[in-house]
This record gives sequence, structure tokens and C-alpha cells, in this order.
Amino acid sequence: MMLRVLLFVLPLTVSNFSGAATPAMPDDVLSGLKQFRQAGEVGVDLGDRRQQALYEDAEKARAEGRTDEAGRILAGMKEGYWAALGYLNLASDYAKSDLNPARALVALRVALAMSDGDADSERSQNLENNLLVRAGYLAYQHGEFDKAISFLEKVDLDSFNTPRALYLHGLALAEKGNHRAAMQSWHRARKYPLAYPGVADAWIGMGRGYDLSGYLGQAGEAYLAANAAFESERVTLRKLAGKIREQGAYKTLVEDARETGVDWFLADSRTLTQPRMAYLLGFMEDPDVQRAAGRVAALRSMAVKLERHGHDLEVFQGALKEQLVGIHQQESRQSTADLNARGEELGTRLQGLADNAGPGQQAGIEALQKTLTDAQTRLSQVQSKASGQPEILERLRRSAEALTGRNEELLVSARQLLEASETALDDLALDYVEARDQQMAFALDKTEQQIAHLYEYLALQNLEETQP
Repeated sequence: MMLRVLLFVLPLTVSNFSGAATPAMPDDVLSGLKQFRQAGEVGVDLGDRRQQALYEDAEKARAEGRTDEAGRILAGMKEGYWAALGYLNLASDYAKSDLNPARALVALRVALAMSDGDADSERSQNLENNLLVRAGYLAYQHGEFDKAISFLEKVDLDSFNTPRALYLHGLALAEKGNHRAAMQSWHRARKYPLAYPGVADAWIGMGRGYDLSGYLGQAGEAYLAANAAFESERVTLRKLAGKIREQGAYKTLVEDARETGVDWFLADSRTLTQPRMAYLLGFMEDPDVQRAAGRVAALRSMAVKLERHGHDLEVFQGALKEQLVGIHQQESRQSTADLNARGEELGTRLQGLADNAGPGQQAGIEALQKTLTDAQTRLSQVQSKASGQPEILERLRRSAEALTGRNEELLVSARQLLEASETALDDLALDYVEARDQQMAFALDKTEQQIAHLYEYLALQNLEETQP
């Protein structure tokens, strides 16, 4: 009701500006007013910040357990990124509390529809891939394998979620008894770096697929290959941790990820994408890491600007000193007072010549007198300007010195903050690498157990065959 009352009041306000005696309303105001009216009854779109504020309100209600209130707020939002993100989080709550996945899947479908309205196509695509993987996993968990396959097959093949989608796709196919197709999905997932979620599981899944298909020898080979891959990955992670300690996380994970050379320590010809980028993307998933990396980048840029300003001030001070020295040297070589004295002497001599000159010589002497007078006037002007120039230059030099000192103080502060921020980012990176190493150790333990079970089964089978 409040929105409708406002819409009725606004036209009355606009009419006050329509008279000839008053200026016309600016075009941008009129355009905004029209958009506001058109937004009535379907959620008001006042920009991305407004939508983010509504999302935060919905998140607060959701965190307090008021999911109905969160849903009401989301229902009033315009379609786009923030509404889709809100419905994604709401779906996560439904998935945790409901035994039936219906509400969670409906929320995810709404989120998918909302993401299509995002003006940022890249952001929308990334969120859509995430939503499809969530929906596929939720459907798989509740035994709806065809629905899970349908969701997962829509995930792009060049996103961070692709390996996880391929692994889940293989699981759903395996549950339907199509082990060959499942192994094809896992084989495709194995071509991605082990830093991506789902890749390690796909390596283990290949061995399990051969096992279920009855190819025990190939199952053993697949487990051994997975074992070797995990061992190699742990070596890579140790090298990564060493470089972080030596060069810092920002250079190791951010700056080096921009390079394309094959000499980087994570280069690996077995993969379709660069492992360094996979580690960077995995590392940057954490919001705390995003903020820490943003601080480092901002402080680095600030330090570079302050260094450049310091250099410019140093050059400026040098130029001022040279001008001051030049002025003092010029005054020491020939003072303006000497020039004035010589000018007066020449004037006296010319006047004497004029008094004794004939009529035909008067014009030439007068021209010389005029030139001498002009020269004396110019000399007087130069003397007036030169008398004040050293004072101005000296004042500028003192100001430049003060600015230089202030700039150096800011540069020292920026460097101290940068060092602290880089240390915090290094700690986060080392924790991330350690967590990845623990995951690889866990995966390695699983493959070793599978190999042990497989050899035990083969040994028992051979023993049964040898008994009469």
C-alpha cells in the first residue's frame, strides 16, 4: 500500500515543474522516475547496491532461522545475481532441514531463473554452473539419478565446477548400472589438475569402475596410477609451500599464475588446464583470502604510487636548486647595478654628442638614445622580477621538502602495512596448501586400501582355484 500511495503522490510533484516559469526536470531524473514507476508491484530496482542490501537483510533473517521472512524479502527483489545468491543459500538451508528435496530443488530452480537477469554475464555464468552442480548433487543424494544427470550435463566444460560435475555425473551413471559411461566421465575429469574438487575422487572412481565391470587387473593399474598421481601432487604441494615461504603467497599464487611459460614449477603436460590457475581459484574461494589478497594488491599499488611521487619530488627539488644556483651565479658575474651605471654613462655621452652634432646627425643620435632608454627600462623590469624570483623558488623548495618528508612517512607506513598483509596472506596460503596436502594424503590412503583389498581378493581367489 505504501508503494501505491507514493506512486500517486509523485505525479503531483512532477506537475509543479511543468509550468513555463519553472525549469524543466532534468532528463536523468525523469528517466529514473519512469523506471521507478515501472518497477511497481514487481520489486523495485534501485541498482545493484540496493539489491545487495536486500540480500543482506534476507541473509540476516536466514541466519536467525527466519527462513519464511528471508523468502519474503527475496520474493520482492528484482531478478539478478543477489536474488539468485539468496535463493541458493535458502536452498542449502532447506536441504539440511528437509528429508524431501522438493523445496531445496525448487529454490535452486528459482535461483537459476534469477541468475539469467544478471547484467554481468560472466558472473551469471559462474553462479549458474555452481547452482547446477548443487542441484545435481542434491538430486543424486535423494536417488533421483536422471534428474541429477540432467542438471550436471548443463555445466560448462571450462568452469571451476566442471571436474566436480563430471565426477558426480559419473556417480549417477554408475548408480544406473552404466559403468562404461561413468568411467568416461571420470576419465575426462582426470584430465584436470588435482587442485580442482572432484578430480581426486575421479581417479579413485576409475579403479572402482573397472572393479565393478569385472576387470580386476585394470582396476589394480588404475589404483596404482591414482597412487602415483597423488604422490606426485604431494611433491608439488611441498614445492608450492617452499616457494610461498621463500617468495610470498602473492607472487607465487597470483603473479606467477599470470605467466604462460612452461618453466613454472607447477607446469604439467598431463593436464588440459594450468595447475597454477587451479590452485589460485581454489585458494581464492575463501572470502577471507579474497579480502587478504585485495589488501595486498591495494597496498602494493599504493606503495608504487608513493615511490613514483617521491621520485618526482626529488627531480623537482633538483630543478629548483639548479635555478637558485644559476640566479646567484648570474648576479655574481655581473650585477644589474653595474649595468645601470654603464647605461647612465652612455646616456651622458650620447647627450654630449647630441649637443655638438650637426642637423644631419641628430636623427641617428636620437635613435640611439631611444634604444638605450628601452634597454634601461627592460633592465629595470628584469631587476624587479629577479629580485623576487629567488624568494619564490626558495618557498617552493621548502614546500617540496615538506612534501617529500610527508611522502616518505606515508611510504614507510604503506610498506609496514604491506609487510603485515603479505604475512597474513602467506599464513592463509600455507594453511590452504597444508589442507590440500592432507586431502591428498587421505586420497592416497584410500587408494592403498583399495589396492590391498584387491590383492587380498585376488590372493583368495587364486587360493580357491588351486585347492582340489
